[in-house]
Amino acid sequence: MKQVLLFLLMLLTVSTLFAQEHSWIRVNQLGYPPEGKKVAVWVTKADIGDIRTFEVLNAKDGTSVWKGKFKSAFGAYGPFSRGYRLDFSNLKTEGEYYLKSDDGTESARFRIAQDVYQGAADFVLRYMRQQRTLFNPYLKDSCHTHDGFTMYASSVGMPDSTWVDVAGGWHDASDYLQYATTSANATYHLLAAYRDFPEVFGDEKQANGLDGKNGVADVLDEAKWGLDWLVKMHPEPHIMFNQIADDRDHVSLRLPGQDSLYGRGHERPVYFIDGKPQQRGKFLNNTTGTSSTAAKFVSAFGLGYDLLKESHMDYASVLKAKAKTAYSYANLIPGVTQTVSVKSPYIYAEDNWVDDMELAEAWMYRLNGNTEHLQNGLYYAKQEAVTPWMIRDTANHYQYYPFINLGHYELAKVGDKRVRTELIKYYRQGIDEVWNRAKQNMFYRGVPFIWCSNNLTTSFAIQCLWYRELTGDRRYEELEQANFDWLFGVNPWGTSMVYGLPAHGDTPMDPHSAFTYLHQFPIDGGLVDGPVYTNTYKNLIGIKLTKPDSYAEFQSDLAVYHDDFGDYSTNEPTMDGTASLVYLMSAKEAFSKKGSKQQKGRMEKDSFGAVIRGDSTLRQVSLVFTGDEFRDGMPVVAKVLEEKQIKGSFFVTGEFLKDKETAKQVRNLIVKGHYVGPHSDRHLLYMPWEDRDRLLVTQGEFKRDIKKNIRRLERLGAKDIRKFIPPYEWYNSTIVNWANALGLEVYNYTPGVRTPTDYTFPEMEDRYWSSDRIIKQLLAYEQRSNLNGYIILVHLGTDPRRADKLYNRLGELIEEIQSKNYKFVTLEKL
Repeated sequence: MKQVLLFLLMLLTVSTLFAQEHSWIRVNQLGYPPEGKKVAVWVTKADIGDIRTFEVLNAKDGTSVWKGKFKSAFGAYGPFSRGYRLDFSNLKTEGEYYLKSDDGTESARFRIAQDVYQGAADFVLRYMRQQRTLFNPYLKDSCHTHDGFTMYASSVGMPDSTWVDVAGGWHDASDYLQYATTSANATYHLLAAYRDFPEVFGDEKQANGLDGKNGVADVLDEAKWGLDWLVKMHPEPHIMFNQIADDRDHVSLRLPGQDSLYGRGHERPVYFIDGKPQQRGKFLNNTTGTSSTAAKFVSAFGLGYDLLKESHMDYASVLKAKAKTAYSYANLIPGVTQTVSVKSPYIYAEDNWVDDMELAEAWMYRLNGNTEHLQNGLYYAKQEAVTPWMIRDTANHYQYYPFINLGHYELAKVGDKRVRTELIKYYRQGIDEVWNRAKQNMFYRGVPFIWCSNNLTTSFAIQCLWYRELTGDRRYEELEQANFDWLFGVNPWGTSMVYGLPAHGDTPMDPHSAFTYLHQFPIDGGLVDGPVYTNTYKNLIGIKLTKPDSYAEFQSDLAVYHDDFGDYSTNEPTMDGTASLVYLMSAKEAFSKKGSKQQKGRMEKDSFGAVIRGDSTLRQVSLVFTGDEFRDGMPVVAKVLEEKQIKGSFFVTGEFLKDKETAKQVRNLIVKGHYVGPHSDRHLLYMPWEDRDRLLVTQGEFKRDIKKNIRRLERLGAKDIRKFIPPYEWYNSTIVNWANALGLEVYNYTPGVRTPTDYTFPEMEDRYWSSDRIIKQLLAYEQRSNLNGYIILVHLGTDPRRADKLYNRLGELIEEIQSKNYKFVTLEKL
């Protein structure tokens, strides 16, 4: 009997190991907000028995925190024989977790936290900035400054090869062509992201893309870069250009520079929009009119005017005028404008244009209030109620661009109830078409695997989002989330489709990009094309993988994806798709913030009224430094923060500033954006150590001392001084009230961590804490709890009797905290 039991145990063990090697759990590598939908996907290639349950485990200690059941199984899909959707939406506790099914299959680790999307929109925006032409801030160099010479513009008095200044804008993808249709759409998405979700964007760059704040959100700077170029591409009411360069660009790999590939020195061809067929390899394209591109100009100019009319009045008036002339141009010859190629058959074969006109009509109504535009908009809306790929489940390359009907959303917001109801119905019809396909597989995949499938996925998620916003109807929330999750790992390949996001995840490493291929430059934030039908891939020209396929076991007869430079069909980033993702990421981050509005921004105070902790829902900490008579650590701290690109908050006394070299260093900290505030001019002891209620100073003495400290700091350039850490970090409620009366908020370090004990020295015996002990205690504390919102204090100098200076290990301390995915912020941002 024992032998039989042993045999059965061995059989079970072998079966479990086999399942683990042939089964996977896909999760969104970015993580999940506490209040959002949370669904992972379990898939297998094995022929194994029923899987009944799964659990969510705490990543720190492996304890089970939530259990769920496998529900209805999905049949074969792609490379998999079976799959399940694992819904754990009811788990709302923040933390780091992983999933485990009862066959032993484990997922990658993921976080549930309110800040999982924080900064993601700005990260994706990096790719747009890197795609700039004229001046490229990533390369800190200029390119394509001689664009360009005209083609097909003789009807407006510009014979072929007439030079025209159209330098600027963005390169379209990993090649250096530039298209007005994709750029106008990208500009629109960036503007809309700022309009709808301004609170999520930062200001870390100047208008030219270089480091430095300019008082304008970076996304608006980027959108204006697009607008500036569109103005050049529509220089006169009767002139509009569609494209710079063509597929002759593909002759070589290189960084963007002054190309000389077109027989006119460094100039590139600029294709005029005449509404007639133009070159497409050996044939002509299928251009039928002027509407599709020109209407996109109208919308970008209209939204640009709306956002800039107060801050950039003169520029906005130009945009308004350009919107009107572009609208006239769109109506010259109703129809679609396609792009041009010279050597190959591949173009942006846009086939629809009434959706563009619908959006243009919505913006013309906003610009002049003429209700005829509303009627025209609804007329166009009815002609293409549902974006055709949603119904057909297929399309040629960019055939139904921009993959989503933007006009329905804008028209619904300005139309009456009848119009709004009609347009919402159209959105729902399109979603239902995709849903009817999606509900048949475990990934809820209803988007076709055509070229740039990730762009369609992003756009479809936005349509679901807009439908939910317009109606309050949440029936498609899981479908919306499934499309978003697909982009970040819940797909057959288990990979994010965005370069570098998340930083700890499985993301593209070898994209079809000259930046990475030639010089290993990262293309942060770039959304790659995404999977294509296997048959499509096999019939494309010039594709050859450069290395063994790391995702070979997940390829199938349905679709393929390769993280390989040689596959331009699935792994090339696109500028317009990335711009759409900026919008989607900003929406996700904003909605996550709204979900936590009851908790977000709350500062924890101690019983005396001093702030001792920031927002406990955000994975961020703040470094503060205090200094009085000892200043030996000042140069070290300043150097480390500069190297780590971290801003700190400094509180120093008048005694600390008496040394001229130290005062100079403090002035430099202020210039570089660190916060510098008072710590009492003479480092007064406000109350005895043995009796916290008994004051040793009068209110007048306190006031004079603090004001003197502040004046010293102001002479060094400090401004807006509103925060104060009392000397010795020793105070009571009276001191807090006196400080508040002077307009100062009192801060202190967060109890629990022992970094402030770095002032101790060995002669203190039991009270002495070595730096090694301090760091170990902090890391052990973080493991038991967390450091969300913590204020961590380090002294800028210590008694000479302490040789073991904590500030000498500041870099190590920062790296340890960063390795646990915390972000360092100043007290203002805590």
